[in-house]
Amino acid sequence: MDLQALKNRFGIIGNSPSLNHALNVAAQVANTDLSVLITGESGVGKEVFSQVIHSLSARKHNPFIAVNCGAIPEGTIDSELFGHEKGSFTGAVDGRKGYFETVNGGTIFLDEIGEMPLGTQARLLRVLETGEYIRVGSSKVQKTDVRVVAASNKELLDYTQKGRFREDLYYRLNTVPIRVPALRERKEDIYLLFRKFATDFADKYKTTSVQLTEDAQNLLINYSFPGNVRELKNIAEQISVLSPTKSVTAGQLQVFLPDHNHSRLPVLVGGNGNVSQAEFANEREILYKLFFDMKKDVNELKKMFFDLLQNPATANNQAFANLNADFHELPITPVSANMPKSQPVIIHPQQPDGNIQAHETIEESLSIMDKEKELIIKALKKHRGKRRDAAFDLGISERTLYRKLKEYDIENL
Repeated sequence: MDLQALKNRFGIIGNSPSLNHALNVAAQVANTDLSVLITGESGVGKEVFSQVIHSLSARKHNPFIAVNCGAIPEGTIDSELFGHEKGSFTGAVDGRKGYFETVNGGTIFLDEIGEMPLGTQARLLRVLETGEYIRVGSSKVQKTDVRVVAASNKELLDYTQKGRFREDLYYRLNTVPIRVPALRERKEDIYLLFRKFATDFADKYKTTSVQLTEDAQNLLINYSFPGNVRELKNIAEQISVLSPTKSVTAGQLQVFLPDHNHSRLPVLVGGNGNVSQAEFANEREILYKLFFDMKKDVNELKKMFFDLLQNPATANNQAFANLNADFHELPITPVSANMPKSQPVIIHPQQPDGNIQAHETIEESLSIMDKEKELIIKALKKHRGKRRDAAFDLGISERTLYRKLKEYDIENL
């Protein structure tokens, strides 16, 4: 099929070389049964490529289904994919067919494949290698003929090195890799997409399509678009509805562009001044580095504090002497099993001569699991038990939060 005809058929806007290359690969591999792994950032349109592959294949008249692996709880994903027998688990009042049975002969698109549990990954690998699967609670082997197209916005190769994704499954899925470029990598397509979205929204809301001045166009093209095409579409809709004029200047456009300069996580900068993206692959590594630096700062503050208490005269400030006297009147809370592992400094009673004879510093806990559990509890309390909001605040998926709640035995707050 002609490349432009393919774009028209699926509503794909753009002429960048990287986009054209990805479409050409999808068209060439479509008429085979090879597994395909589509990679790219969130919002670039990976599902459209899976539909292109299915529609140009010999399976085009058979079912197609898209499954978001990150949106299915870990305890039910096996049932969703492979089905279950009646009574196989609590609540299984009837038997159920899984996607690999209902889509037999067609194509299944597994989005966010990196969020799939390791046990389910092993069962998926068996389907890819032999076409066989077993329902949950059954011992009968069943056959299926389903083509698998997977997608991920994560670096799965990094996940394999960290033990979060099976290496054999990665290479089995990655038979034909397709990388969908980020919007900032195809700047020549940004304004074309904006005009398309603005025209669509003008038709939808029965109004005149908005236009951007030249300086506004330059501002839009040079925006980073971390949300990619999805974010551009949202911005176009906001402008179409909320802009007081139909000719939008750079100053007016700036109001609709989110400020992404402030990250919710600490930024680790290498010696060359560039942010190392690999450092963000595992949230536990980030927490470890953060709390290790905090420990150093707290220990330095403790040392300064004790120097001032032991030598109040050198501070040339009577307030420090008063602080020394008041400090020893404070009760010392007994240590109990329910207290957090990170304890304050304990000061031994003051001697008759007014000097502090000894002090003991109890190190803060550097257990990443304890800190992670503490952050999860704080996030849940902050959002009044709303797990979706808490997961967004923590920077993890909702499915990952469910798994960690189970792992740390945290009940709803």
